[in-house]
Amino acid sequence: METTQQAAGQQRSADQRRRELLEAADRVVLRDGPQASMNAIAAEAGITKPILYRHFGDKGGLYRALAKRHTDALLDALRAAVDAPADRRERVEATLDTYLAAIEARPQVYRFLMHPSEDNQPADAGSDTGFDVGLHSAPLLRRLGEELAKVIHDRVDLGPDSEQLARVWGHGIVGMMHAAGDWWLGERPCSRAELVRCLADLLWGRLAAAADRAGSPGF
Repeated sequence: METTQQAAGQQRSADQRRRELLEAADRVVLRDGPQASMNAIAAEAGITKPILYRHFGDKGGLYRALAKRHTDALLDALRAAVDAPADRRERVEATLDTYLAAIEARPQVYRFLMHPSEDNQPADAGSDTGFDVGLHSAPLLRRLGEELAKVIHDRVDLGPDSEQLARVWGHGIVGMMHAAGDWWLGERPCSRAELVRCLADLLWGRLAAAADRAGSPGF
C-alpha cells in the first residue's frame, strides 16, 4: 500500500512539475511568439535545457503538449458557446466569436501554434533556433473539425448520411474560421463583430433549415 501511495504521490508531483513547465513555456510564447526557444523556456522555468528535454523528449514533444493545452481550453470555450441558452443564430455567432476572440486575445500563442514559419525552414532538432512553427497545425485543425462534427451530428438532424455530412460541415466550418481568422488577424479590415456577422450569414442558410435532433439540447 505504501509503495502504491508513494508512486501516486510521485506521479502527482511529476504532473504538477509538468504543468509548471508548460506555464513557463506559455509565458515565453506570449513574449516571443514564434521565436520562442527551448533555451528561453528553460531559463524562464529556472532549469537547464536537458531537464526540459527530460520532461518532454524534444521540441516536438513540448510543442504538442502546448498545443493540447491550448486546444483543450479552446474546445471548452466553444462547447460553452454551443451550450449557451440562446437561439441557434446566436449560438452560431457566439461560436464564431469565441474562436476569433481567442486568437485576438493571444495572437503570439496563435502564431506559435498555427502559423507557418516565414522562411519555411524547419529548425534542426539539436539546435535552439526555434520550433517548427506551424508544422503541426493540420492535426490541430483536424481535431477541432472532428469535435465540431460530433456536436453537429449529436444535435442537428441532417437526414440520410448525417454522420458524413456532419463531418463535412465540421471540417468546413473550422477551415473557414481558421482561414478567415488568420486573414483578419493580420489585416484587421473590419471589427470582430462585423466578421462574425458576415461569417454567420455565409453559414446560415443550410443551418437555419435543419431541425434539431430529437432528444438533443439543440444547436
